[in-house]
Amino acid sequence: MKVTVCQWDSRPEMFAAQLQALTAHCSATGSELLVLPEMPFDDWLAASNAVDSQRWALSIQRHLESLIRLSDLTSASVFASRPVLDAAGIARNRAFYCNAVDGLVDAHDKAHLPNEDGYWEAQWYQSGASELNVVQAGACRVGLLICSELWFLEHARRYGQQRAQLLCVSRATPSLGDDVWLAAGQTAAVVAGAYCLSSNQYRPEGVLPSMAGNGWVIDPDGTLLATTTAGEPFVTVEIDLEYADAAKLSYPRYLT
Repeated sequence: MKVTVCQWDSRPEMFAAQLQALTAHCSATGSELLVLPEMPFDDWLAASNAVDSQRWALSIQRHLESLIRLSDLTSASVFASRPVLDAAGIARNRAFYCNAVDGLVDAHDKAHLPNEDGYWEAQWYQSGASELNVVQAGACRVGLLICSELWFLEHARRYGQQRAQLLCVSRATPSLGDDVWLAAGQTAAVVAGAYCLSSNQYRPEGVLPSMAGNGWVIDPDGTLLATTTAGEPFVTVEIDLEYADAAKLSYPRYLT
């Protein structure tokens, strides 16, 4: 399977050209699965602690419109998160995937919410349940993680026990030192015995809010296969799902 990760500049003036470049990349490489960052189709609302329900509603609409547009431009299955209002009218950050066969399929709501300068997420929306389950996207079993959920290794272990072949991690993160986030991704991959694919929002240096940008593909043994850069914001790698299946039988995945 060919999979694509990216670092995504969500500034409004960058959207059209970036979407065109990404879909051209996916078409040229034959990508079958695309991971986008956390809530990629709007400004990062949680940069401010001034919560605005009308602005949240606009972001919901922008994401839905962008997903329709993206589905017209690529045949890849797309994994990310988006702003929603649940059945009770409560704001959530919801993981999803979409493709031409299944349409838009919602997964869990983000469970672990930062609440600090530039990342006032607990002000904007409420957390969801912390019990996460694999989704079946075609022939692929995927565990979805939204940003800070990556640090809770119990999720990676649970996904591994559910025989996830991929961990798809959508992020909007500043730099804690790129090696720190990468170490979390490598550890999660080893714990789950799954490929870890992550895409992140990006802002050039000096543009707020600070977003580190680096995306990656890591194999089930923690080996870094590819990473994005400002000069190469989209990266496609061919992976072997059977390798992830076999990894479940080896240390430390077989431990109980």
